[in-house]
Amino acid sequence: MKRLSHVGGGGNRLSSYVKGFTLAGGATHVATLADNRFSAFTLAEVLITLGIIGVVSAMTVPSLMQNYQRQSYVTQLHKVYNELNQALIRYQTDSNAVSLREAGLTSISDYGSFFKKYFNVVQDCGTTQTPCFSASYKKLSGVSSKFSCKNNCMVLASGASIGVAMGQNEILQFVVDINGSKGPNIYGRDAFSLYLYTNGVIDDLALEDIEDANNLNWANAAAPLTKEQREQNYTRACIGNNSSEWHGCFGKILNDNWQMTY
Repeated sequence: MKRLSHVGGGGNRLSSYVKGFTLAGGATHVATLADNRFSAFTLAEVLITLGIIGVVSAMTVPSLMQNYQRQSYVTQLHKVYNELNQALIRYQTDSNAVSLREAGLTSISDYGSFFKKYFNVVQDCGTTQTPCFSASYKKLSGVSSKFSCKNNCMVLASGASIGVAMGQNEILQFVVDINGSKGPNIYGRDAFSLYLYTNGVIDDLALEDIEDANNLNWANAAAPLTKEQREQNYTRACIGNNSSEWHGCFGKILNDNWQMTY
């Protein structure tokens, strides 16, 4: 450390210490305050940066939240689907039967007993839609939907609501609202229809002629559906305007590997 002295006015001697070290050839480097200056952002630069961050957030956060909510619906639907499949297998096994029909599931009342035995039912609304389900539903297109529950309307411990209806050709229809009567109550978002075929497969609805809009006959022994059938159902019913058709959305989710891409 070298001591530098400076004589100021009036003969006063001012002293300060500075750091130094000897280089080759006897050169000396002295560190002064000028070597340690720092640069800072101006207020304008900070405000511009914050503004850019705000614009980017406004553009991306809603989309991220929407995708998260949609995947949350699918996760809950997948849970109901798995629990239903497992319960049906257990019922058939417990009955030492080779099919659900042989096991005794042949009527609406049979399925009511089935749900009460193999599920934790926290509310039984019977043949009344509310309060287990919402009083009304809409389709993705915005039109009103006739989606409804008329038999064995129940709320499970998971919070999902489920009901059963006997369809054509011994095909069973499960109506499911994955969060009960809570919103948004839109078919294809939190409300779905699942169909149980006589071979034990749960899939979307198979129609005898999907391209004929006036043909509403259900086709049995057609499960599992092909990807093409599911896509046709999606276009016709899920995103269509016919309030009487509430199928097609579940099949689309199956096609897209349990993702809600619509």
